[in-house]
Amino acid sequence: MLQTLFHLPLSWLWTLWAIGSCVGLAWLTHREGFTAAARACLPVIVTLGLILGFIVPALCDRDGLAIRGYGVMLLLGLLSGVGMAMYRARRMGQDPEMIQSLAFWLVLAGIVGARCFYVIEYWHEYQRPTLLETVKAIADFTKGGLVVFGSAIGAGLALLAFVRTYRLPGLALADLVAPSMMIGLAFGRVGCFLNGCCFGGQCDLSWAVRFPPASPPHIVQAREGKISLFGLVLDADRPGQAVIKRVEPNSPSDQAGLTPGQHVTKVVVNDQPYSVATIDEALFAIEQAHHKGDQIAIYTAERSFPAAWTVAVPPDKSLPLHPVQLYAAADALLLCLLLLAYYPYRRRDGEVFALMITIHPISRFLQEVIRIDEAGVFGTGLSISQNLSILMLAAAIGLWIYLRGQPRGSVWPATCPP
Repeated sequence: MLQTLFHLPLSWLWTLWAIGSCVGLAWLTHREGFTAAARACLPVIVTLGLILGFIVPALCDRDGLAIRGYGVMLLLGLLSGVGMAMYRARRMGQDPEMIQSLAFWLVLAGIVGARCFYVIEYWHEYQRPTLLETVKAIADFTKGGLVVFGSAIGAGLALLAFVRTYRLPGLALADLVAPSMMIGLAFGRVGCFLNGCCFGGQCDLSWAVRFPPASPPHIVQAREGKISLFGLVLDADRPGQAVIKRVEPNSPSDQAGLTPGQHVTKVVVNDQPYSVATIDEALFAIEQAHHKGDQIAIYTAERSFPAAWTVAVPPDKSLPLHPVQLYAAADALLLCLLLLAYYPYRRRDGEVFALMITIHPISRFLQEVIRIDEAGVFGTGLSISQNLSILMLAAAIGLWIYLRGQPRGSVWPATCPP
């Protein structure tokens, strides 16, 4: 897991903006003179400067702008998927710029759909005291919080709209982009692993992984009382409050005077206060003190002074878990290769896409068996992803039946020329 790859200091961003603006404007002016094209760059430069001046600082922490592993993997997935589709479109005599336009539609709609689906499913995690804080929490998807099926719904609607707008062969286009969708998903699942989300259940396999403190698996296991934070276990049966359930003897929490039954109201880590109203907020705040030398102070309603100590040893890592994110990444990569291999042998437009939505929901259903981050819904005992997998498989069956009634042949070449 590596949620943050590195930080870019704000001064570096200003330097990059200044150098990039000067070099770009000088190149255009040298090539064409100070024409309308060069003058048109000035508003863009000013806009980027305003973003750096007023928006980016709000996203920075004390070390600068955090470059998240999840966001980088999403970007790599986007670039690889679009690049693959453009390359294959060019080899089949199609305009690669069509793929660029389609990519904009799919990416925008896919991210919005994936985020909306996740926020609706986990709405309690995004509720904040003010509307502005809630909107900021919803908009910050670089730390994770995207659902593949939400992305599929959004991207599917965008594909239909794009095909209808530009009067393109929809099934042929779906066949073309299907492998790209899977390579993008493979990178996205690696991003999930770096972020720690979409995690699996406990196991004792040799390749099991243990996630660090402050990661989603660690927080969940602490919430369930499977692990303690500095000897402190909160009561999971009272999620609307942060009540201490157990304090391990001779632990930092015990030595600082915390006892069962106390209500945590505030946590201060290195002079950074965290208001606490729920068990999740308390766990998140306490887990921030996982670097050696951090100062932590826990305030409770029953005491007028905090329980404070210096963190000499960070909390233990999570219990061993299935690296299900990497299973999913490997599954998506193999499916991408299968779709590429099957493409020259398709008999009708739509078969490659139909193969994708046949195999993917089956593998996703099986992955959910070892994932523990989604509870059963609708009284089925199945997670929401498993329910949607069944619906997607049903749609795949319907598409295969429809395709069998269509004449053989494709509007685009059956094989890519060398």
